[in-house]
Amino acid sequence: MIAEGLARDLQKGISNQTDPAIVRDGAPAYMLIIDGNIQSNPNDGGLLLAGAKLYSSYATVFVKDKSRAKLLSSTALNYARRAICLSRSEFCQSSSDFGKFTKKLNKVGKADIDVLYIYATAWAGWVLANKEDWNAIADLPKIEAMMEHIVQLEDNYAGGLAHVYLGILQTRLPASLGGKPEQGRAHFEKAITLSEGKNMLAKVELARRYARLVFDRALHDRLLTEVTNANPQVTGLTLSNVLAQEQARQLLKSAEEYF
Repeated sequence: MIAEGLARDLQKGISNQTDPAIVRDGAPAYMLIIDGNIQSNPNDGGLLLAGAKLYSSYATVFVKDKSRAKLLSSTALNYARRAICLSRSEFCQSSSDFGKFTKKLNKVGKADIDVLYIYATAWAGWVLANKEDWNAIADLPKIEAMMEHIVQLEDNYAGGLAHVYLGILQTRLPASLGGKPEQGRAHFEKAITLSEGKNMLAKVELARRYARLVFDRALHDRLLTEVTNANPQVTGLTLSNVLAQEQARQLLKSAEEYF
């Protein structure tokens, strides 16, 4: 219980931090602490979820080396799989069959929405780290199905972040190649609405994934300017917003060349 409490407090401290460098430099020490606690308590679902969240977020946001990103994201996915196996035994056995997977998924209720979301995000981070592997890319429909199930269970879960993931997944390709850019835009806009405009990541991804895909310069610049001019300090979203502002400035800087 003490370890789980530390993990929860750590998550709060990270999410409300205004200096990304502090998180980048300090998080590895806590990752080691969580690893040690998991080794002592291998069937503690709370610790496994905390480890999955920390490893996945750190690998996605701060690790540029591809080999390290693969290693850390694999650890995150391993912890998340173990956690969902403890909660939902039907997930203990992996299957490549999409139909069987969706049958298992449809049995998941709101009581297990946290573990399902962390499993989905850790899996998405692992795919991102292994995006040159077509076997990894083949997992994307399962991740999309999990996010769709999450928004069906609770539309505003995590302030609409599941909608951000769905927006990213549906704007990977232009419509001419099978993408769903307009559906993706709707998901991004839903996330913005659910967070009352406070989740700056949703605006940045709408600009990056949709506005650039359809070459809408006006929408692109408006969204990113709104982000750069906003106050990033929002409880639970501060670090994400600070990082979103950094990305917004970079996207605005490259806009002339892109468009």
